[in-house]
Amino acid sequence: MKSIQINRLKVVLVEQGRTGKWLATQLGKDPSTISLWCSNKIQPSLEMLDKIATLLDVDRRELINKSK
Repeated sequence: MKSIQINRLKVVLVEQGRTGKWLATQLGKDPSTISLWCSNKIQPSLEMLDKIATLLDVDRRELINKSK
């Protein structure tokens, strides 16, 4: 079964030249958690997405793939 790509976190980090390790440090999270988010195995909460958007200085909507 193909996993649904809900968030664009990995793409946005690459676009900004940031790493998952950097994000983990900024958020006080384990790097493995960030890796799971980036691979869409699990999803961050909406509150966490808001914190991530603030850190990356992007609109929250840029972190989520559009639905059809």
